[in-house]
Formats: sequence, structure tokens, C-alpha cells
Amino acid sequence: MPFLPLLKKAAFTALWFAFLTLPMVVIKVNPSAQSIIWRWQNVLYAAAVGFLGSLLRDAARAIKRKKRQAAVPQERQQFFARLNFRLPVFAMFLLVLCLFPRFVSSYQVSIMITALLYVMLGLGLNIVVGMAGLLDLGYVAFYAVGAYSYALLNLHYGIGFWLALPIGGLLAAGFGILLGFPVLRLRGDYLAIVTLGFGEIIRLVLENWTEFSQGPSGISGIPRPGLFGIKLSLEQSVIYLYYVMLVMVVLTVFATSRLQHSRIGRAWAALREDETACRAMGIDKTKIKLAAFASGAFWAGMAGVLFAAKTTFVNPASFTFMESAIILCIVVLGGMGSIPGVIIAALTLILLPEYLRALADYRMLVFGAALVLMMVFRPGGLFPAARMRRQKG
Repeated sequence: MPFLPLLKKAAFTALWFAFLTLPMVVIKVNPSAQSIIWRWQNVLYAAAVGFLGSLLRDAARAIKRKKRQAAVPQERQQFFARLNFRLPVFAMFLLVLCLFPRFVSSYQVSIMITALLYVMLGLGLNIVVGMAGLLDLGYVAFYAVGAYSYALLNLHYGIGFWLALPIGGLLAAGFGILLGFPVLRLRGDYLAIVTLGFGEIIRLVLENWTEFSQGPSGISGIPRPGLFGIKLSLEQSVIYLYYVMLVMVVLTVFATSRLQHSRIGRAWAALREDETACRAMGIDKTKIKLAAFASGAFWAGMAGVLFAAKTTFVNPASFTFMESAIILCIVVLGGMGSIPGVIIAALTLILLPEYLRALADYRMLVFGAALVLMMVFRPGGLFPAARMRRQKG
């Protein structure tokens, strides 16, 4: 493609991106002074991001076309095509997220932290439901285990965030293995009912065992992550937690991607497609099921620790079945087994209702209609996994 049309297209993309992001990057409300700060210089940053993103996207497409035409083995060609297409897009997306706190208020940063939290939860459940094909309706239980692990360890032993983060993940993984053993012989609807019961058992224990969890009153005063003992203001701590959350999401994406393309990931795919054939091929069904439950629960537990650090308060009302349903919707809407699909679906499902608050009377109607249309016209999700696309084709 000639260079001049590429520049024209990139310039148009930059203008359109600057226009779409205008309310978020330009307007900043100061509630205490009851005034609005106009940051017009941020339009230039947004336009630059759009311009560079368009050039990177077109460059990735050009490289992908050349790789297809090159006389290289088919598997190597597919690898380089995926690499050259995904890396610029992921790098551009990561750059936008890194610059996000610079252009928006702390309230919007807090909303984005919640969205990233659900990205992490969606990727964790994607291991269980999308990769291994095990329908888990009680996933919120592992989320609660992580949150209460940090709250209780800090309350009784003064353990800080960074030590509680891996402990919460490991405790949740342990509960995942405990859940996995009784349901080894179950599948489909029966598995879903048992996992749903497990999630409700955890919630009811936290709600009624007041000596242990302080019951419905919850636990307050949970400290936020520390930064080498530096005292941070509320706004600084929110921004710091945002970057901690961003690093954890990148780590989750990397880990789940490596798991998906590893030997155990292929075993999960075999289990999902046909459990009988999976056993006939000599795959240990017990080990891979327990590994799926433990891996998914580990990321939910770490997300629970981050949730407790964000809100500084936890109680059983935060871990109802509705949370499990939302996380499952993220996996199904994005495409079961698809990592990019889960990320896009999580950001869409969490951010869209927030930015439709101006249409408060109709936003849930629009939201529900969009979900129904997606299930009718894109039953495989926004971005189905490659295996699903090949089967459909």
C-alpha cells in the first residue's frame, strides 16, 4: 500500500479517535471547587496515539500479507503472522492503558481498576470454562477466599498486601482442589449445580460465622498496597493501585496464554471436546481437572486480594451468585477459550454501563438488548478462539 494513503488514513483515524475520547481526556471535574478544568493539550496526545496506532495496525497487516506469500513452512508462517499482528496491537493497547491515568480523573481510574479486576477474573474462569470445558457457577467463592484471606491475615497478624497476594492465590487454589475432588465424575448441568452450591456455602459461612469473618458487618480498614514505606495521598494510591492492577493483568494474560499453548492446555482442549476420547488417549482426567480448578481459582484468589485492597472493606454481600454470572457472561460473550475476547468483553461489560449513566432509565435495556443480539448473531462470542473458528469453517 502506498505511503501517502497510509498517512491520510492514519490522520483520519487520529481525528476520529481524538473526537471520541474528547469528553474523557479534556474534561476534568473538580468537585471541591465545583469547577471544570479544560485540558485541551490532551487532544494532541490522543491524536498521536490514534495516528501511531493506525500506522502500527497497517504495518502489521502488511507484514502478515508478506508472510502469507513467503515460501516458508505453513506452521512457521502462521506463527510469524500471529506474532507480527498481535504484538503491535497488544503494545498499542498497553500504551493507551499506561497513559490512561494522565488524561482522566481519579474516579475514572477507579472504574478502570474495577474493569481490569474483571479482566483478571474472566481470564481465570476462562481456564476452567473456556479451555477445560468445566461449567463453574461458583467461581465467586474463590474470589471471596482471596479477599477474606487478606482481610483476616491483616486483621489478626498484620500481614501486608504483597505477602497476602500470593497467600490469597494459594489458599484459593487449595479450595479449588477441594472442590475438584467431589466433582471429578460430574459434567454438564450436574457439575454446574454442585459448583453453584459450593459458591453459596462459602458465602453463607462468611455471613453466619461471625466469630471468624465478622458476619454481614464485614471487615474494614484494609490497607492499600504500600510503596517502600512512602506515604501516598488518596489520589496517588488509586493511581498506584491502577498500575499494580495493570501489571497483574499483563502477568495473567502471559500465564494463561502459555498454559493454553502448553501440553496441559492441549489436554484441557481434549477434555473439553470429548472426555471419553481424552481418557482413551491416556490422559489422566483427575490431574487435568484438578489442575484446571486450581489454576482458575489461583487467579481468582489474587483478584480477591486486589479487590480487598481497592475497597479497603469486604463483606459477604460482595460475593453473591450475580458476580459469578457476570464473570461467566464475560467468558461467553468474549468467546470461550479466547484471551483477547475475554479482555474486550470484560472492558465492554464493566465500562459500558458506567458511561451510559446519562441514559440511566434505558441503559440496562440497551445493555440487555445488546447481549441478546450478540447471542443471536455471534453465538461464538466477540472473538472466538482459533480452534472454534476452524471447527465452524
